[in-house]
This record gives sequence, C-alpha cells and structure tokens, in this order.
Amino acid sequence: MSHELTSPHNSKIKEGIKLKERRCRDQTGLFLIEGYRELKQAAENGLVFQRLFICEDFFLGVNEPALIDFIADLGAEIYRCSSAIFEKLSYRDRPDGLVGVAVQMKQKLPVLMATLSHNPFLLIAEAIEKPGNLGTMLRSADAAGVEGVIVCDRCTDIYNPNVVRASVGTLFTQPVIEASGRETLLSLQEKKIKVVAATPSAKIDFTDADFTGAVAIVVGTEQLGLSDPWMHCADIKVRIPMQGKADSLNVAVATTLLLYEVIRQRKGPQLWK
Repeated sequence: MSHELTSPHNSKIKEGIKLKERRCRDQTGLFLIEGYRELKQAAENGLVFQRLFICEDFFLGVNEPALIDFIADLGAEIYRCSSAIFEKLSYRDRPDGLVGVAVQMKQKLPVLMATLSHNPFLLIAEAIEKPGNLGTMLRSADAAGVEGVIVCDRCTDIYNPNVVRASVGTLFTQPVIEASGRETLLSLQEKKIKVVAATPSAKIDFTDADFTGAVAIVVGTEQLGLSDPWMHCADIKVRIPMQGKADSLNVAVATTLLLYEVIRQRKGPQLWK
C-alpha cells in the first residue's frame, strides 16, 4: 500500500529534506539514499528502511516496480509524490524518481577486526574532506576486494548524500566503520597488520614494496596528507612517482593505485586475465 503526498509542507517531506543536513542525520540516525542502483545495493545488503519516496515522472524504466515492492517488503512505507514535491527531496541534477530514508549502519571496529581473514587487507581513510573523494574511495575499495574500510576522525560523514552517490551503492557492499585514529591504530598493531603510508618523501616506489602480507593502506586529507601519528607509526612508507609538474595525485586516485598494487602482488599475472 502506498500513500499520496500532495503538499510540500507534509511532515514526511520536511523530515526528508532535513536529512540533507549532517546535524539532522546525526540526531536522528537516519540518512537519504537516492537512485535505483544505490537503493538496490542497500536493500540487497540488509539495510533497514523507514520510507521510500517515489515519483513515476522521473522513472528510467529499469524495473522500478520490483525494487519498490522489495523495499516495501522490508518494511518501508511508500509515498508517491508529484514531480514538484520530489524535486525538493532530491539532491541530484537528474533524479530517477526514487529516494529512500534508511537507518544508519552502526558497525563497530572490534566486530570488524574479529572477522578478518588470516591475511587482512584494509583501507583506512583519515579526515577526508570531500564527499566525492570518500565515495570514490569506497567504490575502489569494493572493486579491490578490501575486507573493510575504516573512516578515522571524520570530516565528511559516510552518510552524506554525495558520499552515497559517489560510492554508487558500494557503501553498502562492504564493512565501513567510523572510529578514532588512536583506536584504529591500536587495533592494527594488536592484529599485526602493517600500516602502509604514501608520502612524497619515501624512498621506495609503491610497486617495489611488499604488500603480500597483512596490510592496511592508510590515506589522509586532501590538503595535508596523513597526520604525524600515522606517519610516525607507519611500517611501510612508499611514494607514487610523479613525472610531471604536479607533486601529488588526487587522494582517491592515489588510493586506487595503492589498492590495486596490493591485489596485483597477491594475485600475480592472473589478475589481468
């Protein structure tokens, strides 16, 4: 059963719009998921939905009714909106007619650390400032098959709508944990997972380091890089050679290179077959 919303002043619409703000997300423990691909990944990976707003005027014809029924079966209330009302909820230039309100995933660091394989492969992102970069890093982590992403000392929260969008739903396909840098570093040391830090001052190219053991690739802020505690405790420091005038890469690009070097070394030539 669905409900028709005809007024932009409806309380459900107002609550949805407020979730674009970090303060409201933090207070309510809810967040927005917009888009067919993102919602499908979230639903298939067990997220709890409160409601789903739909507007058929924007549908792209990618089997939306089946996804709507799936999310409704998970317990979400379905609200049909006019295009004018839906555009107030949407944060996309080209909406596809689907916006969900879901409960935030509150995964804990000790749970992740207890479920790691005998040869762990993790990504640690410290104080990433731009939602698009964080979302892209989550997408790369999913593609590389990391066992978990730990977001330390957050500047951008993982439930920012633009993180969800840039991740193309991969926020929901892998463990993504928020934790302090100190807690994370202590956990890595306890598990004997080597910290890999990229810095222009390193003597070793990233392709020459040994990533075949238990490793955590650690990347820092776009402007300043990793903080001193992480650099001081790094077990392996590597550099990404720069042949042009720029002295560094975008943090999401650098992360992708490092992640794929790990799987290249672990899988060898068969990776590219």
